Amino acid sequence: MKRETSYELWMRQEGIPMVEGYGLENVEAIARGPWARTGGKGAFIQLKGMEGFTGMYVGEIAPGGALNPERHLYEELIYILDGVGSTEVWSGGAGGRKLHFEWQKGSLFAVPLNSGHRLINGSREPALFLAVTSAPVMMDLLHDAEFVFGCDYDFHRRFDGRPDYFTPSARREERGGFMVWDSNFIADAGGALVDPSEAKGAGVRITSFDMGGSTLVGHLAEWPVGRYHKAHFHQGGAILLILRSRGYTLMWPQEAGMRPYRAGRGETVVQVDWQEGSVVSPPTGWFHQHFNTGREPARQLAFRYSGQSGNPRGRHADRVRRRGSADPPGL
Repeated sequence: MKRETSYELWMRQEGIPMVEGYGLENVEAIARGPWARTGGKGAFIQLKGMEGFTGMYVGEIAPGGALNPERHLYEELIYILDGVGSTEVWSGGAGGRKLHFEWQKGSLFAVPLNSGHRLINGSREPALFLAVTSAPVMMDLLHDAEFVFGCDYDFHRRFDGRPDYFTPSARREERGGFMVWDSNFIADAGGALVDPSEAKGAGVRITSFDMGGSTLVGHLAEWPVGRYHKAHFHQGGAILLILRSRGYTLMWPQEAGMRPYRAGRGETVVQVDWQEGSVVSPPTGWFHQHFNTGREPARQLAFRYSGQSGNPRGRHADRVRRRGSADPPGL
């Protein structure tokens, strides 16, 4: 019997629903239960490819309500699925000076490490958000949930409390062949500018982002109607959220070869259909590629660690450090 990790034990003890799979077609449709710790509702998402590198949950804030204040020793990126509201962030315990910023559907921001924070719903409808965290790494390292949520240390190099900390920034620079956007708040990830990246395919656009000094980073990717991304593979833990269009993703283990259908290994291929609000997480070393069958350019928000050096669980990454690419698996 597989031994339960500290993170898995914590999730079970939180008492909210959990859903599993290779991907989910609509995270907003997941049944959510009352979550005593947050004061709202929520559900955990455990996809095959997350592999204990990343955590994910859907949170709900009641109409006109607010979540409980909290701070924690893991990193967290939050994407607003629906609703309008605001977030308060502070350091120095409950008496610290609070920064306040507003958000809407499509907003993306990082909660600075171990800073106090509270999410507030400014509408008469429930507000929904998707959170991606490094909680599995921290909890399985420390084996002490009380310390993870009760440490009072302020990481001033991460969050200095300056008034413009969450003011959207236009700073972009090329790093490693990709444009990287340095901003602690993105007002609308679905409508934000993404930069041309023809090396990934004709008409493909990709912009990476860094937020809050976090080792959890990501990128926005967009590609045309009727096109696909070439198949590639990497370490597990990456989470892909679809922001626009419809299509599907094919995933298969490297052992099946670069063209599994031709090799008679079609049974190893997993297909995940997607639309706005879908999430996918390819397992370590699995080829995967995305096909846009909708009527508009597809847009994807990817959450990942900032490279092997930034991933505390990257010891086995040597075998997947290189990237593979292939044409569609049936060709």
